[in-house]
Amino acid sequence: MLKLWNALTRRKTDDVHESESMLARVLNLFDLTALGVGSTLGLGVYVLAGQVAYNIAGPAVTISFLIAALASAFAGICYAEFAARVPKAGSAYVYSYVTIGEFVAFTIGWNLILEYVIGTASVARGLSGYFDSLIDNNMSKALFEAMPINVSFLGDYPDFLSFGMVLLLAALLAFGAKESSFLNNIFTTVNLVTIGIVLVAGGMNANPDNWRIPASEVPSWAGTGGFMPYGIAGVMAGAAKCFYGFVGFDCIATTGEEAINPKRNIPLAIVVSLIIIFLAYFGVSTVLTMMLPYYLQDPDAPFPKAFDSVEWYTIKWIVTIGAVFALCTSLLGAMFPLPRILYAMGNDGILFKRLSKVHPYTKTPLLATIISGIFAAVMAMLFNLDQLVDMMSIGTLLAYTIVAICVLVLRYQDEQMTKVVSIRAPNVIRQFFCNSYKVPNTMTSAITKFAIVIFAIFCIIWCIFMQVFDTAATGGIVGLSVVGLLLIIICIVIALQPVSTIELTFKVPLVPFVPCLSVFVNLYLMFQLDLFTWIRFLIWIAIGYCIYFAYGIRNSTQISRNRNHAEVAANAMQNSDSHHQEHENRAFEPDWKLENGIKPQYEYSEKL
Repeated sequence: MLKLWNALTRRKTDDVHESESMLARVLNLFDLTALGVGSTLGLGVYVLAGQVAYNIAGPAVTISFLIAALASAFAGICYAEFAARVPKAGSAYVYSYVTIGEFVAFTIGWNLILEYVIGTASVARGLSGYFDSLIDNNMSKALFEAMPINVSFLGDYPDFLSFGMVLLLAALLAFGAKESSFLNNIFTTVNLVTIGIVLVAGGMNANPDNWRIPASEVPSWAGTGGFMPYGIAGVMAGAAKCFYGFVGFDCIATTGEEAINPKRNIPLAIVVSLIIIFLAYFGVSTVLTMMLPYYLQDPDAPFPKAFDSVEWYTIKWIVTIGAVFALCTSLLGAMFPLPRILYAMGNDGILFKRLSKVHPYTKTPLLATIISGIFAAVMAMLFNLDQLVDMMSIGTLLAYTIVAICVLVLRYQDEQMTKVVSIRAPNVIRQFFCNSYKVPNTMTSAITKFAIVIFAIFCIIWCIFMQVFDTAATGGIVGLSVVGLLLIIICIVIALQPVSTIELTFKVPLVPFVPCLSVFVNLYLMFQLDLFTWIRFLIWIAIGYCIYFAYGIRNSTQISRNRNHAEVAANAMQNSDSHHQEHENRAFEPDWKLENGIKPQYEYSEKL
């Protein structure tokens, strides 16, 4: 059992970054904010707002975006500290491997693969929806009539256009196509201009009465009308979906080596970019739901339908072409990191090592790119956009939850905890409510870890209570109040423990409350997603763990690295012992030496 535990918690010990080059600190606050906005604004603006308004939240989609933005802000701040702990650029996979251990790193890496695969597939599906809207939905009608898919957890028809687009992009990436920052900047500018046109043109056609439609005028399936037709539950379910729209800003946190004054600029850039992204989503969803009643929205391509309804056909075409450009950029951005994470995990031996083979001609991980392209293309072909968005949200929310937990664990332990304190019941009970130590030790670290696990379990219990009990009934209120009080007590117990003295370029403020709040909000949003999403996600996790326990745990390159480190340490100790022995021998040598077995004569005369 101990051997298994050591294998699951072994940490990466060699240099954590592939490149040895010292990166220049050139990125200022504007650069970092532009990076966050550019990598995040995409499908969320052009599809998500209409989709969530249509049958999940109604006009209250604006509040859903606000809740998702707050959850993302907490996650982003935790991510920034996690990045600051490893003084190299990289992803959450690398950070967790270096600081926590292999099993947690595999879990995060496997979720990142899901995030990038689903990201690629969902953008391709969004692009396909916009192309389809340009030809009056003739493509989807023809495919649905010819090849309907009558399976509840799959899409309505196979989308061959999105399948072909993903394969084409995979081929481009496989043959060494480089991202052109110039083209990327042009597309991002087109994206922002398009959003500006939507806000101005939509604002001119806005009708606030669409937020006050009485229940008698809405269809039977469209809730109760008004601003919140689907109630608070609809707003929270919408927030879980809207979380998808903020995925991508975390790339700011990985620029620790290249940012000027990272201690100030990285957290500031995360907050500023989230505000800009939120304002874009808030503005777009406001004009969209005011132009057209929420129940008349087109969930696949909301803008063309909205501008059709007010007979602004020229603006419709401008916006649709702008959306296609923006989604092309998002497609490249979503797929580009995917072979890289497969390469990193293959290189570390916890996924199949063949994935880390770099082709000598293309200079890219060819097999990883092709496999990830085929996988993303199949996902895009078989699943609906809303199913893909849900799967991406659940994977990313779990990854962010693990990051927040890791930040808590690391904050309450030092790298070298020299003080070993016996873990006895009286000591533990005293330490729960009265801190007796200045720096972390083995007992305080164990208390914190135990408290974090209990906190996560009670968060899950709270979420289950919210789903099962009637929150208006007395029993539901009492149950939720008791669990809520226990969560607050656990936070206070964690806060009383001594924190790490390690200096970092950025630290999360108000620890443990911000990471605990992040864990709570992320888990709550995960529980808002439907059962089929959980089933698909758990199948994905189960496949990952089967690969890890059957292959990765035995083939991890960290095994040989640890062996090499042990050999080096043993040799160093042996050398120091032999030097010590030699030194002792010299100390006891007489002040004369034998030359050919004969004592020097002059030394005898001196002795006499």
